[in-house]
Amino acid sequence: MIDVVPAELIPPVLSEYRKILTLRHTRVLAATVIATAIVAASVTAILAGPLDPEGEPVTGTATIGLYLALFAVIVAAAGFGAAGAAGEHQHNTLVITALFTVDRDRLAGSKYLVTAAAAFVAALAVEIVAGVCLLLFGRDKFEITAALFAVLGGGLLAAVCWAVIGTGIGLLLRSPALAVGAVLVWVLLAEPLLWVVTAGIGLPGVATLLPGSATLSTVLAGSFADSDLLAPAPAAIVVLLLWSIGVGAAGWWSLRRAEL
Repeated sequence: MIDVVPAELIPPVLSEYRKILTLRHTRVLAATVIATAIVAASVTAILAGPLDPEGEPVTGTATIGLYLALFAVIVAAAGFGAAGAAGEHQHNTLVITALFTVDRDRLAGSKYLVTAAAAFVAALAVEIVAGVCLLLFGRDKFEITAALFAVLGGGLLAAVCWAVIGTGIGLLLRSPALAVGAVLVWVLLAEPLLWVVTAGIGLPGVATLLPGSATLSTVLAGSFADSDLLAPAPAAIVVLLLWSIGVGAAGWWSLRRAEL
């Protein structure tokens, strides 16, 4: 039998798992993204017109609510990872954890693993709920095609990547307010402003190297192909993975050097 998780990682993984389950804001956040998925998917499915083969997104306007739900869970995953990792520094719970898991690599690895797994489960739940709403209210307004499955896969990947990015930022900044604020400001303000600036100076392709643009391309797989701000999905996936690896590695390095 092949163990999914190495034996030495089981105690820290269980510790991180219990931390997530016992936090009240975890349940509130999960309920919020599920509710968002239900409302967004239902409303857009009801209001959408017939499927237009030449329209955008390629999966049909009825699926716009699915995209909104995916972006909500992606932002939530990033904020959750940032708040959880930084909160451990703020409340000194990381000191207690380190007493039982002396190896900083195992400690960091378990934190990233559990946070990413939680993001994957949340994104999967959102997709299932949104899919059910689409089938109930927009059955004749969209088609189940390879493009739709590409969107679903991209949403899962993006949620996992942003959970890692958020956790890395939390380990770097060590303050929940700063870490969550940094994530939200970047996603909602700083990067969109950079899109405008790069387009204004005639270099819109530079924006495709940013994590937010890569996320849009990953989730909107096949849609808005003529946009200069969105790279083709395969390239965008590589960019997003590189951002998650880079920020995750920086947070890992910070945890290894931190004085606890």
